Amino acid sequence: MSQTNTAVNSTLQRRLGTLVVIPWAGEHHEDGRDMPFLMAYSLGDGPDGPESGQEAALAVAEEVGLPVGGAVLDVKQAPNVPVKILVEGGQVVLTMPYLHAACPVPEQWVAAAQDRGAVYFILATRAWPEAKPGTPVTEETLQSFAGNVDVLGTAAHCLVPVGTLQG
Repeated sequence: MSQTNTAVNSTLQRRLGTLVVIPWAGEHHEDGRDMPFLMAYSLGDGPDGPESGQEAALAVAEEVGLPVGGAVLDVKQAPNVPVKILVEGGQVVLTMPYLHAACPVPEQWVAAAQDRGAVYFILATRAWPEAKPGTPVTEETLQSFAGNVDVLGTAAHCLVPVGTLQG
């Protein structure tokens, strides 16, 4: 899990509060192969509270062109969507408006990203204040948030092609 470095300072950014990313990999229900997942979420610590942060996250998804509510956008087929993922040296770097974050990823995650050539990215609009950077997140805690129907139903979902420094 990693806190972000952001280059944009705006009202929307302030309302989002602290954005964090968390990676995990696991068997995908559609084909049984490992899928690399990366989720960005707010801690809900913006000055106007978690509800305002949720509205801001929805506005970011709309601005970026990410569908909210379960439809999965293939960014490869929508090249104008400014979401990029770079995997190199056991790290993933996510770049999109309002968010630039890097975090270490396990070998299973890297192998799945290389195998699939894409990462399943989720922009959660619901805050997750319990999952602060530096705080361990158990598999059960991750599952209870990332697998929650309400969280998934209000999140933006997309497949992002994997980039590397070699091209």
